[in-house]
Amino acid sequence: MKKILVLLIASFLGVSMLHAQKTGYVDTDYILNNIPEYKNAQETLDKLAADWQKEIDAKYAEIDKLYKAYQADALLLTEEIRKKRENEIINKEKEVRELQKQRFGVDGELFKKRQELVKPIQDKVYNAIKAVAEKKGIAFVFDKAGAVTLLYSNNKYDLSEEVIKELGINKNKSKK
Repeated sequence: MKKILVLLIASFLGVSMLHAQKTGYVDTDYILNNIPEYKNAQETLDKLAADWQKEIDAKYAEIDKLYKAYQADALLLTEEIRKKRENEIINKEKEVRELQKQRFGVDGELFKKRQELVKPIQDKVYNAIKAVAEKKGIAFVFDKAGAVTLLYSNNKYDLSEEVIKELGINKNKSKK
């Protein structure tokens, strides 16, 4: 009985090993950094974010001036004027926080611009990864650039260069 059980287990393992799926991995950071459109999109987003941050910083500096002026004049002001200036400062702070949220918030303008500029490039990369995986008969492709922890990788399974070729990118620099 034990021999039959051992034979069944051995044959099951043998059959399952025949059906083992091939895997590969890519480094999407490496791939994206070799796409000129991605670099241009990142530069555009960085410039936009810097310009918006300067605008917000300028508004906070203006509020700071108003507050310092208020502090300097507070003892000389009537209660009514004091409350008016306090409300003016509070309202300006609310406006700046709202602008900051509108520009940099979860669904803010920067997020939407990133979706507009980067998403088509990411979709193109995904389609190239899929094409390479299908050509090579690979069932699973991991991304070592993301949250997936890849403790070891044999370079012969790295599909990044082939994905770059699939995207039609001619690059002259060597892999990192």
